[in-house]
Amino acid sequence: MTIIDAHQHVWDPRKAHYAWLTEALAPIDRPFGFEELRPSLRRAGVDATVLVQSADNDEDTELMRETARANPEVAAIVAFVPLNQPERAAERLAELRADPLIVGIRNLIHEIPDPDYILRPDVDEGLGLLERQGVTFDYVSVLPRHLEHVSTLSERHPNLRIVIDHLSKPPIGSDEWEPWWSLIKTAAENPNVYAKVSGLYAASGGLAGWSVDAVRPHFERAVSVFGPDRLMYGGDWPISVLAGGYDRVWDGLSELFAELGDEDRSCILGHTAQKFYGIDDDRLLVGSND
Repeated sequence: MTIIDAHQHVWDPRKAHYAWLTEALAPIDRPFGFEELRPSLRRAGVDATVLVQSADNDEDTELMRETARANPEVAAIVAFVPLNQPERAAERLAELRADPLIVGIRNLIHEIPDPDYILRPDVDEGLGLLERQGVTFDYVSVLPRHLEHVSTLSERHPNLRIVIDHLSKPPIGSDEWEPWWSLIKTAAENPNVYAKVSGLYAASGGLAGWSVDAVRPHFERAVSVFGPDRLMYGGDWPISVLAGGYDRVWDGLSELFAELGDEDRSCILGHTAQKFYGIDDDRLLVGSND
């Protein structure tokens, strides 16, 4: 079984600006490079990773590309183009697509105060660009309002392949599961919408206050509405440092994955990510042979 971590970051505040990386996040307010993660990946048996953007600027994208050149385990990159500037987005996307590792685009929509930002005409035009060119879109949905918009995006862009990062942050540890419980089912009605089993931490208090039992019902809900063939594992490092570290997150999720059959587990741990992002077999072999 090939294991792909479909959601991993690197960042370096000396090379790119991360507006969200404030003193409140002091434990992770420093450079994080791939070499620091590698021991945990090897312990977990992860063969390849997908680097996902951490800032809405070109410098962050270039840092990921630099990281990929130096680390063959990186099989794909989800980069940044300014979706609210369609002309500039088209120019930048043309540049990036010369690099076969660039497979998708993400913007930090959850950092924008307007919860309806994704529906703005200029942003919608940018999403249309991705749809026409067959580029995937990582959707950072953290509010119920964000999740509500998935249906609208599906109607406007029926051929746009969307992956909802972190299962849209379910209310882990809370007794109140709505509206997430219903909204995630509605979002999954479009077969072009996928989701990442990643970033599943405590919904209140410190991120480390999660348990496998608290995550289980939300994971099972995701399996029920999406099916394993539209779910993919993501370690969410180094945000996961705040939730106990890569190893703790991997061990916890592995307990849940072990409750599935072999075929379903294989989908979540690698096949879905490879299919969604179009990762070439040769790139996986490069990483696993390193």
